[in-house]
This record gives sequence, structure tokens and C-alpha cells, in this order.
Amino acid sequence: MTERPVLYLVVCAAGPAEHIDELVDLLIGDGWRVCMIVSPTAAPWLDRAALQDKTGYLVRVEWRMPGDPEPHPPADVVLAAPLTFNTVTKWALGINDTLALGVLNESLGAGLPIIAFPHVKAELGAHPAYAGHLAVLRAAGVVVADGKPLNSVNKSGRWSVVVEALRSTRRS
Repeated sequence: MTERPVLYLVVCAAGPAEHIDELVDLLIGDGWRVCMIVSPTAAPWLDRAALQDKTGYLVRVEWRMPGDPEPHPPADVVLAAPLTFNTVTKWALGINDTLALGVLNESLGAGLPIIAFPHVKAELGAHPAYAGHLAVLRAAGVVVADGKPLNSVNKSGRWSVVVEALRSTRRS
């Protein structure tokens, strides 16, 4: 029997993050080992202890100290959901000022498969730099979901588009 693949789930402070536990349940049920990396702004929104119990891994927000062991196994794929305007912009520019951005930048440099689900206000999405930042990430190989797919009318199915995107990645 092969070991379940490792998914790094990078979570930023956008509305869907309040229901990230639902996504974690679906991912675990779909056969992933889920390791969570959370932006500092999103961290207070989440019950990190409950998520750690659910995943079996530390929910990381901060950098580890030099010499400390890596608390997560190496990733097979990275999922950024939800991804904020701030994180998209900084990531496209290579800014590395949070652990979440550090993981995204390193994963991109390592050539890992990355799927991103931006969730931004219409006003921020209309910013003249935003489309260019998404284009930079796409050109680098990131699969970026179009529109606001996490705005599901059917709240019970809010994460289905994410799970299906991951299933498509596994098949390819």
C-alpha cells in the first residue's frame, strides 16, 4: 500500500476561510494528508487546535527557528484557498514576509503543482495591477481558478470546485 499524498493547504484571511474545516474534512476523505499553513491575519479566525487534531499536523503560522525540525512532510501538491488580493500581489512580486508566502514562493521555485483559488472583492479585482499579477503566476505554472468559484450559492457544496480541481491534478 502506498502512503497518502501530502497536500499543503495555504489559507488566507478571506470569507471562505471561516469554513476551512469543511474543506479539510473533504480533503482527508479524498485521501490527502493535509498540512496547513495559515496567514497571520487568518490565524485568529480558525480553531487551530481542532484543525491540528483533525490533520495530525501542526497548523503553521510562523517560521520555525533555525535548527528546529520541519513539522510537515514534503508536499506533493500545494493548494492556496482562499487566496487574498494581498497574497496574490506579494506572491507575484516574490515578497516573502510571511510563512504562507514563503511556502508559496518555495513551492513555485521547486516546481510543485500549485492550485490557487483567489477570493477578492470586486473593487480589488479591478485594480490595474491585479490581472497582471495573476498572469505572472499563471505563466509560472500556477493553476489559478477564474472568477470567484468559492462564492457557491449552495453552501454545502462550496468546496466542490476545489476538490474537483485536485482530482484533476491527480489524474494528469
